[in-house]
Amino acid sequence: MVKQDRAIRTRHAILTAAAKVFEERGYQAATISEILAVAGVTKGALYFHFPSKEHLAEGVLHEQDQRLPIPERPCTVQRLVDTVVLHAYHLQTDPMVRASVRLSLDQQAQGLDRSGPFLRWSEVGTELLEKAQVQGELLSHVNPAETADVVVGAFAGVQAMSQALCNYQDLPRRVSCLLQHLLPSVVVPSVLATVDITEHRGAAVQTELEALHAASLRVPVS
Repeated sequence: MVKQDRAIRTRHAILTAAAKVFEERGYQAATISEILAVAGVTKGALYFHFPSKEHLAEGVLHEQDQRLPIPERPCTVQRLVDTVVLHAYHLQTDPMVRASVRLSLDQQAQGLDRSGPFLRWSEVGTELLEKAQVQGELLSHVNPAETADVVVGAFAGVQAMSQALCNYQDLPRRVSCLLQHLLPSVVVPSVLATVDITEHRGAAVQTELEALHAASLRVPVS
């Protein structure tokens, strides 16, 4: 158990260091030596967990998936919105997510398969939109898969613009504006009127998830 815990901590330290270097330098310019120096581990420890720089980058890309899931909502469109705004919140607050997104959009990352996050986010969006459609929350013309791709692509553009202009400081406001423009063409008006798409929603969802997670860890008193 001690060895396993140490291995988990070492892997996390390596990924955290790789995320920092990838975010600052980009995939092509980042070097294993620099990542080793930031992580403070031996070359053998790094290669035990990640045989190459490509594997390191794939590990960082995969970290986008390792977050607490949004709980069920009576309104599935709200759950979709919460998924989007929470990701925006993590871009502001989580270096691992920022590095993962930078890698996803790094067109100089030759040899690295950057499609995974886009495909996974489209799958998540399609699944939620299909459920919303069954519940009668969407307008009749909506194609869930096409709409999910539009949302993912639009979000990618908005976050890139926010990063370039002010290092994500205005991202919640920009994402709120994006949803205000997109959702009326997708969601039934009476449903949309009940959905919270304000710029503070992401932080509120994060607080909710942290409270739920803390409650799940409490040991019942007998």
